[in-house]
Amino acid sequence: MDSSWQVILDALPLLLEGTVVTLKIVVISLIFAMVIGLVSGLMSTSLNRLLRLVASLYVDIIRGTPLLVQVYFIYFGLPVFLDMRIPAMTAGIIAVSLNAGAYISEIFRAGIESIGKGQHEAARSLGLSRFKTMWLVILPQATRRMIPTFVNQSIITIKDTSLLSAIGIAELTQTGEIIISSNFRAFEIWGVVGIFYLIIIVLLSRASRFIERRYAIR
Repeated sequence: MDSSWQVILDALPLLLEGTVVTLKIVVISLIFAMVIGLVSGLMSTSLNRLLRLVASLYVDIIRGTPLLVQVYFIYFGLPVFLDMRIPAMTAGIIAVSLNAGAYISEIFRAGIESIGKGQHEAARSLGLSRFKTMWLVILPQATRRMIPTFVNQSIITIKDTSLLSAIGIAELTQTGEIIISSNFRAFEIWGVVGIFYLIIIVLLSRASRFIERRYAIR
């Protein structure tokens, strides 16, 4: 029987490929989620009641249903309704983006509301429109406060990508399952998979602390 170290060395190339796929999904999904979250967050703080309602419904639906159900709905359900095939990678990114976007929406809403109303009034008294007040005064301050929470959500999103193995995406978790099905060395492989996730998350956490110190975020 091969030694544990040999099993790990043989599996490393495939696990590294799975890690790259995981990171690609995370980066692409978070970019879309930031856009979705920003738009939804602005809608939730809008003076327009309809926009607030739409944002609230989106957040409640996403936060009120499991991510795995959302993945299955987009990958298996939507193609039946739309009569078209959705690639697994596309479905996975859409699901993760929408899911993370709902939580990021709440981060933006809380960040915006954390800025005192005096800031709004001062900007408006200088002749700035509501749009310029938001983009030039409120969001820059709110974003600095939101960075730690953004990082926490990014960590959650990294972990959430493991659910995409359910639809056959060869990310890190699915790659681990494939390797184990061929060598039956679950202890070593899952140990390495866990270490890979840990390394990614620790590096992200360290980067967050550096940013907090660098910009004296309070």
